[in-house]
Amino acid sequence: MTTVSGELDDVIHEIAVMELGNDQPVFQSDPTMARFKETGTELWVDTGDLEKAKSVWKSEFNALTTNNTLANQVVQTGVMDKVIHQTISRLKEVASDLTEEEQVAEVGFVINCRIALRLVRAFKTKVSIELHPSMSRNIGGTLDYARRYYRVCPEYFIIKIPLTPEGYLSVRTLRKEGMPINFTLGFSARQNYLAARLSNPDFVNVFLGRLNQVVSENSVGGGELVGEKVTLATQEVLLDIRKKYREVGTRLIGASIRSGEQVAFLAGIDVMTIPPVAMEQFLKMEHSIDPMNNNIGKDIQPEIDFSHADGFRFSKLWEVSDTFVQFVNDLLASTNLNTMTGGEMESFCKERNVDLFYPFSATQLKEILDQGKIPKISEWSQEVALDDLMTQSALQSFSKDQAALDGRIRSFL
Repeated sequence: MTTVSGELDDVIHEIAVMELGNDQPVFQSDPTMARFKETGTELWVDTGDLEKAKSVWKSEFNALTTNNTLANQVVQTGVMDKVIHQTISRLKEVASDLTEEEQVAEVGFVINCRIALRLVRAFKTKVSIELHPSMSRNIGGTLDYARRYYRVCPEYFIIKIPLTPEGYLSVRTLRKEGMPINFTLGFSARQNYLAARLSNPDFVNVFLGRLNQVVSENSVGGGELVGEKVTLATQEVLLDIRKKYREVGTRLIGASIRSGEQVAFLAGIDVMTIPPVAMEQFLKMEHSIDPMNNNIGKDIQPEIDFSHADGFRFSKLWEVSDTFVQFVNDLLASTNLNTMTGGEMESFCKERNVDLFYPFSATQLKEILDQGKIPKISEWSQEVALDDLMTQSALQSFSKDQAALDGRIRSFL
């Protein structure tokens, strides 16, 4: 389901919206966090769980991020069961002809809004809210649902869209409409270079914790500082883009943070979204945060065994070659860019020997899903770039969690 009637949209909108109140909550400041913010980094909390967010929230925080996995964790607690029941009852009154899939999609939309709005109401801050994974390869569906989410709470919602060919093209359209976008599931500097130049989202991401993990779990090295190196390289790339192209304002979010040590190491990047556990670790550490000293621009040596058969795959994560820059220039000069489909963008890459957007078959996507968040890279051809594979692994993992959330909704039908 990609579009709904205006009448049904109005009904769902009415159900999804919550009264936010006019009070401005006051939160305690933390001296360590205040010192940290002097490095220039915005601090976000990565959770959809209201109580967990409350446990770490300080006045220095600027926003929260949610995703399909975090939303599923909230829904499985039962806290949204009443909302599910009420939404289904209302749908039966006004749209009894909806298929089961369509009902699940609309109830899921309401739940996602309510999870985010509970956070908005508690903290009066921006919340990044993610689309259903089934929209990831659908430009029309992405545009429709992004607009619907934004309509629910334009003051506080940042719309989160995954990094796929259709995602790049959809974000390009939505940013022209002025919609705030968090372009998620990035794993390399080059993916985010393309995003900034082509689509100019408000934010791009590096899921750094998973990059360290893919090295260690595939025995390509210890994995330390791999994600950190990619994150810092991406930050340098974005700083350069913002200097050269004044119309581009894309900022970096360091995501998939696993420890307090990573928080300290990445001081100075644009934004970090930090899980409560990592934040608690950071606050318990002994700190010497110097706002004038960070690791951006430093030669970071990650723990990768480059003599390993798969060691060669990793350097592409932090490099943006001249050839890749020319590819982006050619894409921007394409006469059909504004009408391009995801498939045409894949073909454009292939014709120029750019190994993004590998055309995974249904069987291969199932294999990625079965392998989980961390792929077994030795089982994948050299034609499959690691950043591309990691993005698909993350997307399939989110799809699995979304399926569990959808399953809870179905249990009420």
